[in-house]
Amino acid sequence: MECEFPTVNSNNDEIKTILNDVKTIAVLGLSPDKTKDSYRVAEYLKNAGYTVIPVYPKEETILGEKVYRSLGEIPFSVDMVNIFRKPDALDTIADECIARGDVKVFWAQKGIVNNEAAEKAKSAGMRVVQNHCSMVEHRLIHTAKGNF
Repeated sequence: MECEFPTVNSNNDEIKTILNDVKTIAVLGLSPDKTKDSYRVAEYLKNAGYTVIPVYPKEETILGEKVYRSLGEIPFSVDMVNIFRKPDALDTIADECIARGDVKVFWAQKGIVNNEAAEKAKSAGMRVVQNHCSMVEHRLIHTAKGNF
């Protein structure tokens, strides 16, 4: 798959609102390996006060939290899906978010873009962020006091 430029994306003000409003974040592809970006970002978000829900095909707990095998297995409301998966997986993930009906934000991490999936999520009423790191954006907001 070719690299895509994100044509569906939230602006800086919307990202600030997202990070101030969401409370529960399902992290898809959260590795138990402490050297991986997914682990470091999820650990940061948890320490920042968010409820982090690991979604990973194996392990029982990551970051002290119960691991779910899929987004559909999570038995409570999810505000945001933070995605650490390959771009071609985003179509299915968008469908899973739509099926849940409670996901407000579809966030694809730095280097991950799938405009077709993003448009699908946006059309279903979700806010969409692509090719941005949630940890970096959170730090920008809180160190710059919201002034980008």
